[in-house]
Amino acid sequence: MKTVMVRYKVKAERAGENESYIHKVFEQLKRDQTPGLRYASFKLADGVSFVHIASREAADDSNPLGELAAFKVFTAQIGERCEEPPVAVDLNEVASYHFFGE
Repeated sequence: MKTVMVRYKVKAERAGENESYIHKVFEQLKRDQTPGLRYASFKLADGVSFVHIASREAADDSNPLGELAAFKVFTAQIGERCEEPPVAVDLNEVASYHFFGE
């Protein structure tokens, strides 16, 4: 299993637009019932910083998010919405308690 965290900061006037794209990704995930993926998105207290955490179970290291039409739209122009660009970090679990519905 691979877990990744992505953090970025959008321009204040684009925060609502960014949230709208995120909601569309989750709507498609719910419709498609994408297997092997656990995904969460958070908006930080400043209202413009976002954190996404994705955990994928694919043995071949494929990323099902990248295949979703809504995710492609969300990421297509992310750079234009950002004040600070996305930074991805691999997470290595030490321990967890009921994280992602365990």
